[in-house]
Amino acid sequence: MNNPTEQVMDHLRNISIQALELIYGLDATRKLIDQYFRVHPSTSETHGQWFPVKTGHLSMEWVIANGADPNRRILYIHGGSWIAGSLAGYRSFLSHISQATGAVVLSIDYRLAPEHTFPAGLEDCIQAYQWMLENGPDKKSPALAAFLMGDSAGGNLALATLLKIKDFSLPLPTAVVAISPATDLTCGSLSLLTRAFVDPVINPATLPVLIPLYMGMNAEPTNPYVSPLFGNYAGMPPLLLQVGDLEVLLDDSTRLAKHAAGHGCKVALEIWDGMPHAFQGFAPFLPEASEAINKIGKFIRQY
Repeated sequence: MNNPTEQVMDHLRNISIQALELIYGLDATRKLIDQYFRVHPSTSETHGQWFPVKTGHLSMEWVIANGADPNRRILYIHGGSWIAGSLAGYRSFLSHISQATGAVVLSIDYRLAPEHTFPAGLEDCIQAYQWMLENGPDKKSPALAAFLMGDSAGGNLALATLLKIKDFSLPLPTAVVAISPATDLTCGSLSLLTRAFVDPVINPATLPVLIPLYMGMNAEPTNPYVSPLFGNYAGMPPLLLQVGDLEVLLDDSTRLAKHAAGHGCKVALEIWDGMPHAFQGFAPFLPEASEAINKIGKFIRQY
């Protein structure tokens, strides 16, 4: 039998092959991406409790591990290339995040492209963040500490939300975690070429199709709210970036880390050897995923 890493790689290669066949079939693509973390039954097990909440048009979900502090809150923004991803698809993973961090997690069902292009999803993230500052899972109460977190397209939105929060003069989050974020939609990262033949799931050839679906007709890829790499990180809270060494998006993290640090932002960059895109969601089946989540927990708990 293959070891966990080999099973994850085979699973992702299969998803990549199917995704290329389905790229113009939106419903099928969304169902496929919901299976991203489903390599083993253990990755579907949810610990603690979860329940839905709604404000305005926005549907969200609290995910709460046993003993998590309701006054320490994480807004989690899921991945899925801006066109897919769901609350149910991330529930198990976020229960591990809640357990590791000791914080409750608010997962957001933001509006997806292409039905809703930029800035619809970003506007939803800002609304959810403002709501979370004043509302906990048990009652209306101000957060003692608020965090932003997201992966892939959700990592892009988490960083864009951070930039927007600063520009709106809203209370800044205590810290931010971005997992395998897409930070440069101009596709200027060298790793799009150097990692193209080792990344098991992301084919750089799909980006010219996906990015316009998200941006629509009125956005420019150099807009910092679209490509957070081009934002101003002066005065920003501490940032943790986790990325796999096999990813075509590797340099989207390395370049952002250098850029943000150059603005005086405290940045921790973790490059995980031999790991694919958003590998953290394969916990507890993949040992490295559990280790990475524990590191996220330590990062969050220090604040």
